[in-house]
Amino acid sequence: MGSDRVSAYSIQEMLCGGDLRSIGRVPEVLGVMEKNPGRMNELVLCLESGDPVVRGRAADALEKLSAKRPGLLKPFKEVLLRDAVGSAQQEVRWHMAQMLPLLPLTPRQIPDVFSLLRSYLRDRSVIVQVSALQAMFDLSLKDPSLRGPVREMVEASCRAGAPALRARGRKLISLLKEEPDGL
Repeated sequence: MGSDRVSAYSIQEMLCGGDLRSIGRVPEVLGVMEKNPGRMNELVLCLESGDPVVRGRAADALEKLSAKRPGLLKPFKEVLLRDAVGSAQQEVRWHMAQMLPLLPLTPRQIPDVFSLLRSYLRDRSVIVQVSALQAMFDLSLKDPSLRGPVREMVEASCRAGAPALRARGRKLISLLKEEPDGL
């Protein structure tokens, strides 16, 4: 299928179909976004779709885009923060946790995002918990006042929780030791 033909589809059409265990056409959506970042609004609006498959894949695509080009998220910061707070869907939450530290947060927003991520640690999904722990660590690199609470949570995750959470905790402990001020 030619790229012109792919770009003629709506982003929502490209993200629908199948089930939550597959990425569907997310790679094609990423290609469309790379060529036409002006369609970001269309992708962000998919987070509000009534279809959980579309929401999950939109979050996946946004997270992948933000890893390469975090500036693309800047105009959508308020929408992303609102959706991160309002979503109970684990697929959206774990991708949001990975995106939130990349947003240009104000000093007043950082504690609110940190609190949201802390609530994600109680999610039943281990992937959400691991993503939240990593995101809180990442935020603490921007805001030194969070370093004490992050150290406590990382240490607690090493003692209890699912194996994946303990493993991430051990990785973060080693990074804490490398920090000049020891976090």
